[in-house]
Amino acid sequence: MNMEQEYLYDKAVQCPACQGNYTSKKVLSKYIRIEKHDTDFCSYYSSTKKNPLLYYVQVCPDCGFSSSEEFSTYFLPATLTAIKEKITSNWNKANYCKERTVDQAIISYKLAIYSATLKKEKHVALAGLYLRLAWLYRTEKINVEEEHRFLRLALNEYIHSYQTGDFNETHLSEVKLLYIIGDLSLRNSLREQATKYFSLVIGMQTETIEKGIIEMAKERWGEIREETKLS
Repeated sequence: MNMEQEYLYDKAVQCPACQGNYTSKKVLSKYIRIEKHDTDFCSYYSSTKKNPLLYYVQVCPDCGFSSSEEFSTYFLPATLTAIKEKITSNWNKANYCKERTVDQAIISYKLAIYSATLKKEKHVALAGLYLRLAWLYRTEKINVEEEHRFLRLALNEYIHSYQTGDFNETHLSEVKLLYIIGDLSLRNSLREQATKYFSLVIGMQTETIEKGIIEMAKERWGEIREETKLS
């Protein structure tokens, strides 16, 4: 293994679309150093090369179908055909299975977003892609306009996820989902909507063990109140 890649390891992947086997890089946890967090859980890492966000998406080198671990293995009827026609038939066998640059990672996210859209993937999976892509633009690419564009898309998908309940049986709890919707609403200047969702989080304080989320919601709710008094 090259010294500059000692922080990466190969994860075995079977493409859910074409069933081909390949490996995708991931960052070894012992090399991940987080310097700080934002209120929407965006992490800032000590090294761009060792940013795990760069490897969140896996891209099949054979057919081009791209996904995250949040994707389901089930394909609705006709979606595989759409993927073959829209992605695989135009695929140039690009290889995203090696060490990635920030630009390559951004392309991988956009490929996964397109794949998820054609697959009719759950709202919560699509939201996760949008949010992490926004984080990349914030922390590595420093493109505020693109960051805000993908934050808006993430907010919309998280709201749909909450309304349809498709976040159930995922790692994302209801209280954390409500908090994320509140935070992204505030980042999109939707103050009343943010207040509504933070209030829903606070209302669950006796039902959840995620006390840190409750405290964060209270802080954000308090910030909104203070801003309202000053305006």
